[in-house]
Amino acid sequence: MKSGFVSIIGRPNVGKSTLLNSILNYKVAITSNKAQTTRNIIQGIYNEPEYQIVFLDSPGIHKPETKLGKILNKESYSLTKEVDVILLVVDAKKGIGSGDKFIMESLKRSSIPIFLILNKIDLISEETLFLMIKEYQDYLPFAEIVPVSALKKDNIKHLIEVIKKYLTDTVRYFAKDTITSNSISFMASELVREKLLRVTEDEIPHSLTCVTTKFEEKKEIVNISVDIIVDRDSLKKIIIGKGGERLKEVGTLARKEIELMLDKKVYLELYVKTIKNWREKEKNLREFGFDELNIK
Repeated sequence: MKSGFVSIIGRPNVGKSTLLNSILNYKVAITSNKAQTTRNIIQGIYNEPEYQIVFLDSPGIHKPETKLGKILNKESYSLTKEVDVILLVVDAKKGIGSGDKFIMESLKRSSIPIFLILNKIDLISEETLFLMIKEYQDYLPFAEIVPVSALKKDNIKHLIEVIKKYLTDTVRYFAKDTITSNSISFMASELVREKLLRVTEDEIPHSLTCVTTKFEEKKEIVNISVDIIVDRDSLKKIIIGKGGERLKEVGTLARKEIELMLDKKVYLELYVKTIKNWREKEKNLREFGFDELNIK
């Protein structure tokens, strides 16, 4: 039996959560084309009869402008310690950027094996990929370099096989059928947020969060209430939409996916609330689950 922990880090919107979902062949992390979609550390557990790999998906490392941003960065950097492998995911289509260089500089003193994961290789030529690998190698001596397409699941099996060589534990940390340690109520609020990201404008993602306030499971139905928190009334109007149409669309999309996840009928209620400057207030950050790392 071999097991271990693997962290997934990188700058925003490089496909970290898509990679995790592809590895597990199950959706444990929400995805969107907006930066900073991931707000919490998401655990995904990959199981084989003789292997268990606990993957830790992190928020994108970025230049923080709010107290929430500082918390998200600290969450991400916390995953560069006491793991067996660090997967640094980069966007092969966009090429090396200042954000990538900043992260690699912070990893130079790490004794943990670092893999370079060049994602979105389906969008570039082999020649471009070769040149990019050489450019990244000039910054950091990677233990392994694995090009993948997380969306198309290209080279995912190879990545898993390479990771197995670096596992150091012999303990099964979770039951064989466990896919994530995140609660169902948390995943429900995340699915609501994912649908919001997909139907609203670019300014919305950084200004909202979702919190499950009721999760009541009965024999034939699950009753769920989710608060959608925004930091100004103008965003509240955008989310609700004309005649409540947009909020209804979000609720329908989220409810259908939660029902698939639970294999049970779901009654989902959504409430939109304005809390001004919630991303800067310690009380609100604690209330919404962003206080784990005691950021000052």
